[in-house]
Amino acid sequence: MKTKLLLAVILVSLLLVSCVTYYPTDVACLQGKTYGFWGGLWHGIIAPIDFVVMLFNKSKTVFAQNNNGAWYTFGFLLGSGGWGLLGANRASHKCK
Repeated sequence: MKTKLLLAVILVSLLLVSCVTYYPTDVACLQGKTYGFWGGLWHGIIAPIDFVVMLFNKSKTVFAQNNNGAWYTFGFLLGSGGWGLLGANRASHKCK
């Protein structure tokens, strides 16, 4: 059962990734404000909402193009990981 679920997740992920189109970033955007750890944390927290907006508005992205690198990515991962922790906490209460 776990193998079938893993295969389904991989297949759906590949299907979603195959639809991605590269949009070149605007030079003015890259010369503006650079996002650091706190910006990455915030963008990670609102990533599910940004994803839905991105589906309908091609000018929006989930991940900021003008970030400072590792600290932004670390904040983004922490922010987006919080959704999984909340779901796991809620699921553990339902099992009891």
